[in-house]
Amino acid sequence: MERTFEELVGEAEAASVEGWDFSWLDGRATEERPSWGYSRLLGGRMAGARAALDVQTGGGEILAAVPVLPPVTVATEAWPPNLALAASRLRPRGAAVVADDDGPRLPFLDGVFDLVVSRHPVETWWDEIARVLAPGGTYFSQQVGPRSVFELAEFFLGPLDGSARAPVAAAEAATAAGLEVVDLRTERLRMEFRDVGAVVYFLRKVIWIVPGFSAARYRGRLRELHDRIRDEGPFTAHSSRFLIEAKKPAT
Repeated sequence: MERTFEELVGEAEAASVEGWDFSWLDGRATEERPSWGYSRLLGGRMAGARAALDVQTGGGEILAAVPVLPPVTVATEAWPPNLALAASRLRPRGAAVVADDDGPRLPFLDGVFDLVVSRHPVETWWDEIARVLAPGGTYFSQQVGPRSVFELAEFFLGPLDGSARAPVAAAEAATAAGLEVVDLRTERLRMEFRDVGAVVYFLRKVIWIVPGFSAARYRGRLRELHDRIRDEGPFTAHSSRFLIEAKKPAT
C-alpha cells in the first residue's frame, strides 16, 4: 500500500542524521558518483604518504575505508556527534582524531604533513593548508561545486544566487596561497528523490541546502512535493562536484 505523507515525514524526522553515512536513503534516493572515484584515488595517495591530515572528516567514514593509512594520520572534526563517531572508527586504525572549531587556524605546526585531504569541506582555509603542508606536499580534495542541488533548494527558498563555490575561484585561492594546482575537474551529477521522506532526511542531514530546515517549518511545501512525486515520479536534482589537487613547491 502507498505510504501516507504523515508516515513518510514522521519516519524521516525520527531517523538519526549523525555521521556521513547515507545508507538510510537506499532504495529511496539515488545520486550519481563522480567518474574520477575519489575514494580510490585517495587510497593511492594515502599509501604513499608519511604523514597525512584529513580536515573536516565528518564521522570518519571516508578515511576509515582507506586500505593503508600513513604512519602518522590525523583527522579533525568540529561537530561533537561526528567527532565521537570518527574517534570510534579511526582510533582502532591508529589515527588521531582532533577536535577543531573549523576556524582559519589549524592546530598543527608548520610543514608537518606531506598530504592534506578533505572531502566536501564547508570551507577551505588555503593559507592554513599551505602552512601545514611540508615542502613538496599535496592537498587533495573533492568539493561541492556551484548550484549543487539547487533544484531542491529553490523549491523551498525560491531563486538563489549560484555564484559561490566556483572551481576556478578555488584554484585562484590555492595559487594565491602559494600552491600549484595540478588537477581540476568538474562534473554535474543526477539525483533522484523517490519519496518525501527521503527529502526530509536529506535536508536534515545536509543542513546547508535549506538553512534552518525543519519539516514543521516547510510542511506546506513538503505536502506539495509529496503530491508531485506521487503524480509525476521522482523529484530530479543535480549535485555539483569538483576535484582539486594542489602542490606546495619543494623549495
